Amino acid sequence: MSETLAKYIPEHAVKPVFDLIVSNQVHLKIVNERQTRHGDYRRGPSGKHEITVNASLNKYRFLITLIHEIAHLVAFEKFGRNIKPHGNEWKFTFQRLMVPFIRPEIFPSQILPLLARHFKNPSASSDTDTTLSLALKQYDTDSDKSYVFEIPFGSVFRIKNGKVFKKLAVRTKRFECIEISSGKTYLFNPNAEVEIIQ
Repeated sequence: MSETLAKYIPEHAVKPVFDLIVSNQVHLKIVNERQTRHGDYRRGPSGKHEITVNASLNKYRFLITLIHEIAHLVAFEKFGRNIKPHGNEWKFTFQRLMVPFIRPEIFPSQILPLLARHFKNPSASSDTDTTLSLALKQYDTDSDKSYVFEIPFGSVFRIKNGKVFKKLAVRTKRFECIEISSGKTYLFNPNAEVEIIQ
């Protein structure tokens, strides 16, 4: 198991993550990419703790996602099944589990202050923290992606589900875009991945 983990997370995180997996009796599955989520936790019918994480994530995002999912398991075990999935109990647990990994041997120095800020009040997805998300994306191997913040106004683009939009304006932190087929206006986070249509 630790040899497998070494392919997906930073070297200095392997042993402590392996220990977390063993102590919490996690059945970890590394799966091909799902568009909707980076990972998930569920308690299987047999009572086994099952965590799945996308194989396509870079090693820093993989580590954060895996700890995020282990935090669900630990929070449910400690506080009961009636807590909110991303409520205060989970946030507290995620912070506590993640702090030992926020170190220069594990994360690049430019990511550390962003992680420290994010983990003061972690959100349900690190993607909603635009600054952290964009900083993590620079370590993705698939570098031909474009983001809505970097394309020119008036550009026409496609998103993963095939819908086509035109970038119109900026509103505070998000970008206003019109869906070509329906004429409806949508707001996009700056780090939304898009494919420009020439």
